[in-house]
Amino acid sequence: MVRIAVYGKGGIGKSTTVSNMSAALADRGLRVMQIGCDPKADSTVLLRGGEPMKTVLDLVREKGLKVELQDMIRTGYGGIVCAEAGGPSPGTGCAGRGIIAALEKLKEKGAYEICRPDVVFYDVLGDVVCGGFTMPMRPGYAQHVFVVTSGENMSIHAAANIAVAVENFGSRGYADFAGLILNRRNVKNEEAKVAELAEDIHSRVVGSLDRSDLVLEAEELGKTVVEAFPDSAMAGQYRALVEAVLAAAGGLS
Repeated sequence: MVRIAVYGKGGIGKSTTVSNMSAALADRGLRVMQIGCDPKADSTVLLRGGEPMKTVLDLVREKGLKVELQDMIRTGYGGIVCAEAGGPSPGTGCAGRGIIAALEKLKEKGAYEICRPDVVFYDVLGDVVCGGFTMPMRPGYAQHVFVVTSGENMSIHAAANIAVAVENFGSRGYADFAGLILNRRNVKNEEAKVAELAEDIHSRVVGSLDRSDLVLEAEELGKTVVEAFPDSAMAGQYRALVEAVLAAAGGLS
């Protein structure tokens, strides 16, 4: 089982990227689990025809000790197992602590043993790298961290912060920093800026995605590009990207 955490600044296209990678792997017949670790709880919506799902934290609040694994997961495109950590009610708690509680509950209920995924993706908000937002990179969860970034300054800043966090936690047996994913926004000198970032953090750009109107068209249909436009060049880019990500993670074991 390969366990990968994908971080990135809010709005950078991280969830869209992860969902398309999940769909591409499902098309290959692999068992995939995608866990959204963002209080917005919209990581898996494109895998489920645009339909949102109840979060782990909402279910725990509703059912308490009676909550079971089958309550917390749903099946999406290609049999992908979907889960959303969720967050606290607005103004009532820490979103980071919510991620900790949700991931611990999934593990407690045997999510990995019962679902037996070949690949697990944790889709994590990367604007902050403290507390619970580091939970997916802790021992027992993700083995490898990738960051989605563009050449925009705030996106590069967030990616650099995540890289520093991973380096600081390295002595604790946390996940390793496996590389950057360039999601182009067509800003000036974009590739050079991201290449410079990779050099500064002693990493590499493992793959890149073009900006495409097909992404928005697919989202309007409540689908990934891989599902909605499987023969498109953009779908091909997502397939190539997930192969590069798996290779950087050491491949399937």
